[in-house]
Amino acid sequence: MLTACKTPQKATTYRDFEPECLGIAHDGSQTIRAWGFGKDDEEAVDKARKNALNAVLFKGITAGVEGCNQRPLVPEVNARERYEDYFDRFFRNGGEWEKFVTGDDERLYGREDQRNSLGERAGVVVRVLRNELRMKLKEDGILKY
Repeated sequence: MLTACKTPQKATTYRDFEPECLGIAHDGSQTIRAWGFGKDDEEAVDKARKNALNAVLFKGITAGVEGCNQRPLVPEVNARERYEDYFDRFFRNGGEWEKFVTGDDERLYGREDQRNSLGERAGVVVRVLRNELRMKLKEDGILKY
């Protein structure tokens, strides 16, 4: 009888939090909505931006607008682990990664923020500069093509 009084919980899936492509610009940059979780808004936004870039680099974008799903820039299996030293430096706070992610499109798409007792979840819209990122990875010897 006590279970009948229980408040139903909304089921969420991992897919709800996958980065999704919102569009591709003529210069090859990709507009992405991504989510991040942190103790405060700043940390959550930072993680969301890194999650977007991580998806572009290693996973590819499978959700979002039809026709803009793209393969990962670094298609090599286990590339994150193989080049761990490089990507640890790349993704550190204040690192190179910040040059390849902008918030230029956030005004158009808005933000989704949620707060609970554990912290803040931020859904942000970022533009990932794919072509510039590809050139950087080639210069640094990560991409061979």
